[in-house]
Amino acid sequence: MKRIGLISIKIGLIGKGNLGTFLLRKINIEQIIPNSEIVAILDERKKAKEELPTIADTYGCQAFYDIESFLQSDIDIVIECSNIEAVITYALKVIDKKDLMIISIGAFADPSFGERIEEAGQESGHRIYLPSGAIGGLDALKAAKLAGGLNSVTLTTRKPAHSLTAEKITAEQTLFEGSARDAIEQFPKNANVAIVLSLAGIGVEKTRVRIIADPNVTQNIHHIEASGSFGEFDMTIKNNPSPDNPKTSHITGASILAALANISNAVVVGS
Repeated sequence: MKRIGLISIKIGLIGKGNLGTFLLRKINIEQIIPNSEIVAILDERKKAKEELPTIADTYGCQAFYDIESFLQSDIDIVIECSNIEAVITYALKVIDKKDLMIISIGAFADPSFGERIEEAGQESGHRIYLPSGAIGGLDALKAAKLAGGLNSVTLTTRKPAHSLTAEKITAEQTLFEGSARDAIEQFPKNANVAIVLSLAGIGVEKTRVRIIADPNVTQNIHHIEASGSFGEFDMTIKNNPSPDNPKTSHITGASILAALANISNAVVVGS
């Protein structure tokens, strides 16, 4: 990162959907994080040349249509907010040249992917950031894990029925019960929280997940239970869904901004 008084961060963005647009608005228009700016957007799809220039003009950044020129541009960190496929396609290339913030954490359901990313980061000296997303309590889980006292972690996710299934249901219905690894395979757009919880805790195989579609709730509700020699941990987070995408919690975008602020702040609270 370049240091000119405060840390100045030039950001490259992969993904211009709801989260990408949220970040462009908050960072480039509202300037919510001082000395930070999204200066480049990547989209290699054929239709990108039709729509990307307008987005780039609107938010004052440069459009790129291939990963090589994107990574050669004057950016310090790349934020991926697209999908798991984009992470698998671009992560290793990015880490070789830039720091990387990954939002589609479901890619880590494959432990071998996590190992490759960590090795690549160690070899290149670049860092990989994984924001907390729609949940909290990760600091406590990491502390318990490092102390050798974390035995079990369970996540129960309850969401409005229409965000999980096209079926018309009148009573709550458990759609999934099993490991975090299987959760992300069956619900790739809804189970990123299970994977980040697993990475902070006891892994994708041992972390248990339950996903409930409930026609009587309007919020995305995550209930985390953990136990071990440290004691017991019990926390519930009730997130309002994003107004643009009901499958995503409104706080998810804010967690990305908080992670970026941690990079630029001299004093960091938590991790």
